[in-house]
Amino acid sequence: MTTARGEQQRHESEVDPLGCLREPTDPSCDVFLTGTVFLDIIFTGLDSAPVRGTESWARGMGSSPGGVANMATALARLGLHTSLAAAFGDDHYGEYCWDALEQGEGIDLALSRTVPGWHSPVTVSMAYEGERTMVSHGHEAPDPDGVPVHPPRARAAVASLVPGRPEEWVARAARNGAKVFADVGWDDTGHWDLKGLTDLEHCEAFLPNAAEAMRYTRTDCPRAAARALADKVRYAVVTLGSEGAYAVDGGTGETAEVPAIQVSALDPTGAGDVFVAGFVTGTLADWPLADRLAFAGLTAALSVQEFGGSLSAPTWDEIAAWWQYAQGHTGQDPELLRARYAFLERLLPAPARAWPPRRAVPTIGFRAAPA
Repeated sequence: MTTARGEQQRHESEVDPLGCLREPTDPSCDVFLTGTVFLDIIFTGLDSAPVRGTESWARGMGSSPGGVANMATALARLGLHTSLAAAFGDDHYGEYCWDALEQGEGIDLALSRTVPGWHSPVTVSMAYEGERTMVSHGHEAPDPDGVPVHPPRARAAVASLVPGRPEEWVARAARNGAKVFADVGWDDTGHWDLKGLTDLEHCEAFLPNAAEAMRYTRTDCPRAAARALADKVRYAVVTLGSEGAYAVDGGTGETAEVPAIQVSALDPTGAGDVFVAGFVTGTLADWPLADRLAFAGLTAALSVQEFGGSLSAPTWDEIAAWWQYAQGHTGQDPELLRARYAFLERLLPAPARAWPPRRAVPTIGFRAAPA
C-alpha cells in the first residue's frame, strides 16, 4: 500500500541541503542508523495523568512508526539519503511501519529484514502537562546477528550509546569515513561513568541533555559539562530544555548558544531525535556552529506541535511556512528572529501551505476506496 503521507510528499518542494557539496565519488548514503522500530500509538489532549480505576478520554490520537524510525524519518524529511537497518515484525503493524518508512518517507530499507513469526514492539504514549508517560511491549528480535556489522559507506552515522555496551558497527562506520553523531539514554545503573561509553572515541559529536551531561562530567553547570565533553569529541552539544542549547567545538574552542523558540507543545515525543537530525544536517552542510544549533532547535520546536515522533518531524515546506508566519506573528523580537534565522532564506522553498499544518491521523490506515 501507499501511505497518505507518501502521496502528500510527492507534492512538496524538495530541498537538498548538501546539493552544492555532492561529488560523483561521494557515498550514495548520507546517514546510516540501526535500532528497534516500534509501532507508536500516541494519545494527546489529556488534562492530567490517568487515574487508577477510571477511564480517561483523550482529545487527540495518532499512530506512526516509532523508536529508531523517529530519527530516520527526521533525517529523510530534511533531504538526507537515509539508510536504516532494523528488524520488522511479521504482522500488520510491521507491514505498516515498513511501508510508511520506505514508500512514505523514501528511507532505504535494503539492510532491514522482516522476521517471520515475530510481532512488532508497541509503545502507547500519553502526553499531558508538557510531559509524557509511555507503556511498551515487545520481545528481542531473534537472530541478533541480522544487524549488519558492515554498515554502508556513508557521510554520517547516528548511534545511541549504552554504558558498557560497545557496538562494533560504530567503530567500523568511523573507520569507513562516517562522522558518528551520538546521543545517550538515562543510565539505570546510576554509575554515570564516562569511561563506560567506549564508543565515544569514535564519535564526531555527542548530544546529551543537560542532566545527562552534568552527571557524566560530575559538573553542576551544563555549559561546564559541554566544555568537559569537548575534550572527548569534536562537537559537544548540550540541550537545555526551555533555555535552548549550548555547543562547544573541541577543535577550535568556538562556543555557541541559541535560545529555544517558544511554541505551544502538543506532544514532546521524538523532539530529541529531531534535534539531532537538524544538527547532523547542518554539520554535513558545513554551516557555522550557531546556525546548526539554531536549525536543530527550530526543527525540534516545530516537532512538538504535532502528534508522535516520526509523524511530527518537519519537512522543508513546513519550515518555510513557519518562517513566513514567524516574521509577522511571533511573540519574540522580530529583528532578532530575522537575524538568527536569515541563513534559511537561501534554502527554503516558497511556502506551499498555511501555518500551522496538521497532518496526523488517528488510525494506522484506511482501506483504499473501491475503483
